[in-house]
Amino acid sequence: MAGEVAVLGVGMHPWGKWGRGFVEYGVAAARAALADGGLEWREIGSIVGADTVRGGYPGYVAGATFAKALGWQGARVASVYAACASGAQAVAAARAQILAGLADVVLVVGADSAPKGFFRPAGGDRPDDPDWLRFRVLGATNPTYFGLYARRRMAVHGDTPEDFAQVKVKNSALGALNPNARYRKRVTADEVAASAVVADPLRLLDICATSDGGAALVLSSMEFARRRGVAEPVRIRAVSTVTPTYPNPVLDLPDIATDSAAAVEPAAETFRASIARAAYEEAGVGPEELSVAEVYDLSTALELQWYEDLGLCGEGEGAKLLREGATAPGGRTPVNTSGGLASFGEAVPAQAIAQVCEITWQLRGEAGDRQIADARVGLTANQGLFGHGSAVIAVR
Repeated sequence: MAGEVAVLGVGMHPWGKWGRGFVEYGVAAARAALADGGLEWREIGSIVGADTVRGGYPGYVAGATFAKALGWQGARVASVYAACASGAQAVAAARAQILAGLADVVLVVGADSAPKGFFRPAGGDRPDDPDWLRFRVLGATNPTYFGLYARRRMAVHGDTPEDFAQVKVKNSALGALNPNARYRKRVTADEVAASAVVADPLRLLDICATSDGGAALVLSSMEFARRRGVAEPVRIRAVSTVTPTYPNPVLDLPDIATDSAAAVEPAAETFRASIARAAYEEAGVGPEELSVAEVYDLSTALELQWYEDLGLCGEGEGAKLLREGATAPGGRTPVNTSGGLASFGEAVPAQAIAQVCEITWQLRGEAGDRQIADARVGLTANQGLFGHGSAVIAVR
């Protein structure tokens, strides 16, 4: 297809709490991706960096920061920020440059050195910032939001804490097989139930941590891939970066106290469902064709919601799909074969890029003990604060 670009190389710096600067993690991931693609840094025509806003001034110019660390060589540069969707925005920018003929091969890099504890807005008074308001006025930290969302699923769909725990059980078993994961230990449902309550009904093991880590991709035109002797690369066929449709009628971060439906009819679909739909339409595939998916499991309850938003099942049927084993290895559509954020934690600018790394390994047949047989189509999905959509569809 005319809109496809090749994934020549992928690389990661393992997730953890390493206590070093984000540039180190990004450079390590970039070098790994270059080596994976058999390329030298001097061959890269452009670099796109996903921004790390807590890293001080260099974080706001991540593309140039990584270019400098790798060694100035004259490449084009761009930097993007879209909160947790930053990585997908970086992929979209790189793909656009390739399809426009501005560069044959582009390096995409994201990395983070996360603070201890939950993420919070930067200092200062910003009463027009809904994210600032939910923290400072409502006291609604991220774990509070996760708990509210879980409670909503329990009230509307009949989900149970035991259903949420089984998401952690599934993902921890896969994370235990992933050398890049921070948490490489299987967890039982009893261990989830015994962990501390953080935001009822969610417990500590229902919620992802904050982490350090890095991920990188080398993308190229299909012609460049053929010149390098790569006849059948993994190809990115769609990148969805849509925004919500007015009115956004469902409880969603950060507008948790808005009732637009009082003035206008609800939108036909939720924001997250629109993210997936846009990707499917661009790629010319449907959810029934997915071999594997990586979704944004900030909490165990949120993964169940993504099953529905991706069209893997009907509304309210996410827990049923999980119980049937459809999203586990051997099931119809395995989800979070990497182990997900449950096993990695959040390294915000790197997350969407790391998802594409996992999908690429799966489509290449290089995922080791996590490998899903005959994987041909993969999808990544998450969302960024302030209405940033994020989905990528890759094929082999």
